[in-house]
Amino acid sequence: MVGIDTPILFKSTSEGAREFLVPTRHKGYAYALPQSPQQYKQLLMAGGIHQYFQFAKCFRDEDLRADRQPEFTQLDVEMSFASGEDVMAVMERELIAPLWRHFLSTDLNEPFPRMTYYEAMSKHGSDKPDLRIPIQPFTPIGYLIPADLGSMITPLKDPIIEAMIVPLDCSAEESRKFVSAFFDSPAGKSFNANPNGGPGVFIYDSSKPLQGLSAFGFEAVEKVENQFDLQDGHIIILQARMDAAHSGGSTALGSMRNDMFHAAVRQGYLPAPSWKEFEPLWVTDFPLFSPSVPSEPGQGGNAGFASTHHPFTSPKTPEDVDMLLTDPSKVIGYHYDLVINGEEVGGGSQRIHQSAMQDFIFRKVLRMDDAKVAEFAHLLEALRAGCPPHAGIALGFDRLVAMIVSSMAERKVTMRDVIAFPKSGKGDDLMVNSPGLMTDEALGTYHLRLRD
Repeated sequence: MVGIDTPILFKSTSEGAREFLVPTRHKGYAYALPQSPQQYKQLLMAGGIHQYFQFAKCFRDEDLRADRQPEFTQLDVEMSFASGEDVMAVMERELIAPLWRHFLSTDLNEPFPRMTYYEAMSKHGSDKPDLRIPIQPFTPIGYLIPADLGSMITPLKDPIIEAMIVPLDCSAEESRKFVSAFFDSPAGKSFNANPNGGPGVFIYDSSKPLQGLSAFGFEAVEKVENQFDLQDGHIIILQARMDAAHSGGSTALGSMRNDMFHAAVRQGYLPAPSWKEFEPLWVTDFPLFSPSVPSEPGQGGNAGFASTHHPFTSPKTPEDVDMLLTDPSKVIGYHYDLVINGEEVGGGSQRIHQSAMQDFIFRKVLRMDDAKVAEFAHLLEALRAGCPPHAGIALGFDRLVAMIVSSMAERKVTMRDVIAFPKSGKGDDLMVNSPGLMTDEALGTYHLRLRD
């Protein structure tokens, strides 16, 4: 692979994330800091570079969390004449598994398991499931329970009602106290406010009539017992959701799974995962497009949806290409995320390498206007000149380092702990007190003025 540093001063394009702009002394003109080197690396593939990598600085003007910074480093890889399968295999064999062996003396099971986005959302309620959590995959149970119980759980008509079994290692009475405290806590109260209906909570208790599940009815209790191997103290949670295609990164039940697990670990009702326990997973087959979110810039088109990841991701199969003409919302993208212990540490895709296809998605699918499409004229021209099939991935370098250091130190380490001069939750550099106020002189130099 060839190491190439791509420019930091880029241009503003409707790639998906909110950008930082850098004004110039030429009136009305500004650079943009790159949200990723995505377009540059595709230009390199079109220019004949066979395989490329770089440790790239990326910038996104997003709301901050403990695992997110406005500027971060990613290990960027792109390979021409390669498929997504090739990229995933190289990442496993040549990078992730050797890193874990070298720094943690841990052998990861290869090949890493695969799970589609639909499976991850349906079974675990998350597009980045933590497979260490000892909670069985969710099970649709609406067909088993009486209609009156369903109507008590949700106001939805024809919902999907799923069951989550939390196998606490304690008595039924202790489970009741745990559940009561959890749903009275700030984390738990939000689940009760779900517009699709709050959770229906039951404790399996062999000392009670029908084991505490009398609301299910005799026939349903017998089937539930056989299906879930219930024991005293186990929690059965029923949660409704709309019978619609999954979108976004989690469901209410998926978020509850994570929060309830961590609460149970803190109180000693479930074992804490070992610091040396790792469950890598490739999540694949994301929808190519997702409903537009007002708070996200997307691509600025008029279609009512935006690219789930970025607009350069290829449809996965010939059937998906055909579906662009009939129902774009059902098109599957050739995208893959690397998830380890519930954290997304990287994501990549097979790219569109044909100019006509890329232009069609811009104009006909996303319904971007001429001005928006013109932002990508450089990329369309490069693809038009001839570009090989190519695929790539970007790994969050800071996040990978934090995960490895956490295991070595046996305590939670965040990105901020492994970055020199990290930004605060407000995006400030507290050491040098940035960002700073612009002076009137600086505003004049860059032909800017402040609006109220």
